[in-house]
Amino acid sequence: MVFMGDRATLLETGRFVQHRGYRPGNAMNAAFGGITAENNETTDTPEKPETPEIIKATETAETAGCAATVESTEFTESTGSAGAVGATETPGSAESPESAESEARHRRAADAGDTASMSVLGALLLRRGDLDGAEPYLRGATADGDRAAANNLGVLLHQRGYVDDAAGWWRIAAVAGSAAAAHALGRHYRERGDEPGAEYWLRQSAEQGHALGAYALADLLEHRSDVGAERWLRAAAEQGHREAAYRLARMLDRNTADDPHDAFGRPGLGSGAGDRPGAPGRSAVRKDDGPVAGPATGRVGEAEQWYRQAAARGHRRAALHLGAILEQRGEPKEAGRWYLISAKAGEARAACALGFLLRDAGDEESAAVWWLRAAQDGDGNAANALGALHAARGEQQTAERWYRAAMDAGDVNGAYNLGLLCAAQDRTPQAEQWYRRAAYAGHREAANALAVLLLQAGDATGAEPWFSKAAEAGSVDAAFNLGILYAGRDEDRTALVWYERAAAAGHTEAALQVGMALLHHGEEQEAERHLRCAAGGGSAEAAFRLAGVLDSRQPPPGPPALGEPMPEKTECEEWYERAAEQGHRRAQVRVGMLAAARGDVDSAARWYREAAESGSRNGAFNLGLLLAREGSEREAALWWSRAANDGHGRAALRLALLAARRGELTEGQRWCARAVELGPAEVAERAARLREALHQELTA
Repeated sequence: MVFMGDRATLLETGRFVQHRGYRPGNAMNAAFGGITAENNETTDTPEKPETPEIIKATETAETAGCAATVESTEFTESTGSAGAVGATETPGSAESPESAESEARHRRAADAGDTASMSVLGALLLRRGDLDGAEPYLRGATADGDRAAANNLGVLLHQRGYVDDAAGWWRIAAVAGSAAAAHALGRHYRERGDEPGAEYWLRQSAEQGHALGAYALADLLEHRSDVGAERWLRAAAEQGHREAAYRLARMLDRNTADDPHDAFGRPGLGSGAGDRPGAPGRSAVRKDDGPVAGPATGRVGEAEQWYRQAAARGHRRAALHLGAILEQRGEPKEAGRWYLISAKAGEARAACALGFLLRDAGDEESAAVWWLRAAQDGDGNAANALGALHAARGEQQTAERWYRAAMDAGDVNGAYNLGLLCAAQDRTPQAEQWYRRAAYAGHREAANALAVLLLQAGDATGAEPWFSKAAEAGSVDAAFNLGILYAGRDEDRTALVWYERAAAAGHTEAALQVGMALLHHGEEQEAERHLRCAAGGGSAEAAFRLAGVLDSRQPPPGPPALGEPMPEKTECEEWYERAAEQGHRRAQVRVGMLAAARGDVDSAARWYREAAESGSRNGAFNLGLLLAREGSEREAALWWSRAANDGHGRAALRLALLAARRGELTEGQRWCARAVELGPAEVAERAARLREALHQELTA
């Protein structure tokens, strides 16, 4: 029995091709059905702090402070400090004041003392960045009681650095009913550490239907782990706030994310693993911001809806998560489209995920291009993928460089893959060094590989704690290896505990060991369950032993009566055949015996021959019997000779009888002596009598 993980191979991805000026965008558009014009417009703009809003007064405002808020710029994606220009507020303006003619008309009216025009013109100049020009108009409109002007004057003063003065004007506007001012004032209080004051004003803003206020309130409540955060995130998302939509989706599926390389109970220390140890996995991201692992909860469908809304508005991380959901659902073309949008917007994790999607589709050249882009942006998982590609080409130095880049990016898989690389080159000391580094960082498969190296070097004492750490962290191979370790010390009960843990996680060989142990203790029903699991997992030995259990419960089949159809194969024979088809020699012999009992001589001969040619002495002996019955004694003798030379006593006795019939007495005596030597007792007794008879014949 071998220990698992001692010779793990690197990812088999074929040849890595340099891009040579290759432009991935066009190929991706073709591969994933093209990107439409509206999707080309949904890339993320550079992220900036959320800002207080400039309220745009109107020509027809009848009274100060009665305007409704209308957003006119993209929402920002953070809740940073207040800044310069934000959304505007127009309660029914008939024409845009942005035109030169409109601006001139407002200026004439403002200079003549019209409050509404002063407010509109001040907002326009403020949006343009002309603070000196805007201030007198805003102050004039504010003096006349214009709510929008009071808010905008606060924005202007905030930009000048007069934060407390700005807060004073925001308070005036907020008391007058400005949702935008209440939002700005709430954020001002939060920045000052006054959370009760911040909550009061943000709630005022949110309850007036202000999206930014609802989002800021949700952010404050989520910071305090208040369950009310979801309500306000939803309110902001329903008004089109893309960051709120994204965070609502994250909240809905937060418990579905799973990192396959959790470090000894600590999240975020490894990236997703592929099908083999050392193979870079799917897009690896932080535990708190990772693509969902699949539809683990009933809320994932709703989360997808919000991811889609945020992604459609240009949120690149939402596009990444949406792609992950679609890929998990088996829609790679649509997933690739969103990965591409996110990757083009600068999301390295999306570029990495797109690379894996392309690799799985067989386009390794394009995959390498996207991995290269992601790795250059600091994605450790992509660097690991590039390392594996170069390792598969035999370019060990380049592979090592990328694995080191993965380590520099904080991906512990880089050290593990370096260990695998060194182990493949028989550089055991270096492999142990890298395995140890990754294991100390919490990589469970590295801990298992390190333990295997130590055990192979004869240090069982040093290996055991690493096996234990890896097994406790969830490494199935490590649990199986612990079972082997304890079984080698004759601590069968402890070994069975670890075998059972590995078997429960789907380890085929562990299930076989559990089944065999239960059979030994007479627990046939429970043993059958484990043997079925192992046999279903592809273990030929488990299939053979399961067939043996079923075989023992039924009477041996007899040849069909004359004229009766040949009986159907039993489940027992089907399991024997499955094992036989996988090359299990004892199963091949048993299938041949069952076929012969049914009268199916051709099938019996075929299976006996396969077993014999694979080195089975029982197969060779039985094939000889079948051939002798068919009249082919010469060929039968050849197979009996092979069996007898391999230690089969009955075959030696058959050869002795055959020689005696032919009158080859000396040859007969030689085979008799061989049969006596090999046994068993019954055969040895018959061979001794035949040898005595041949001796008397020779001396007569």
